Amino acid sequence: MNDQDKKPSIVVGVDVGGTFTDVFFADEASGEFGIAKVPSVRGDIAQGFLEGVSAAVAGLSPVASIVHGTTVGTNALLERKGARTGLITTKGFRDVLEMRRRDRPNTWGLWGSFQHVVPRDLSIEVDERMLADGSVLKPVDVEEVTRAARRSASSSSIHTPIMRTSLQPWRPCGRSGPMTASMRLP
Repeated sequence: MNDQDKKPSIVVGVDVGGTFTDVFFADEASGEFGIAKVPSVRGDIAQGFLEGVSAAVAGLSPVASIVHGTTVGTNALLERKGARTGLITTKGFRDVLEMRRRDRPNTWGLWGSFQHVVPRDLSIEVDERMLADGSVLKPVDVEEVTRAARRSASSSSIHTPIMRTSLQPWRPCGRSGPMTASMRLP
């Protein structure tokens, strides 16, 4: 069997950070694995991504899949260096970002001074719910999402955390469609 007949068997994981892009690869057929680290390119994270993948594997033909994550967006949010951001989330999950451990002086306490990641007036809940198995307990109400997007109109971006989209691939459309229609986007 020549190389063209081989099934792609390499899985590549890429994390684009503000300083470095880290790559892990594993060949599921041979059991071989390794890492690569290259400088990230400010202003063009795609370049660092491609250079990282190229440093890890020779060519894309043996690659079965690439999994990508980035700390650049997370860091911009936590350092408050990005755009003024609104949050539209499932009812009951409005405070999840505030419950993280990073800014709290006492890890297990909910008291102390901290700066909200998303301003309170731009953190808006919508009454919808999907269960862990992917079934819909309460469907997304498009009108409610539209109203929430309009309330967030003073922000430059809106974050809509959506869990378990692999179980319901259409699910993001329930939130992004009304927002696109209700906001003046270029």
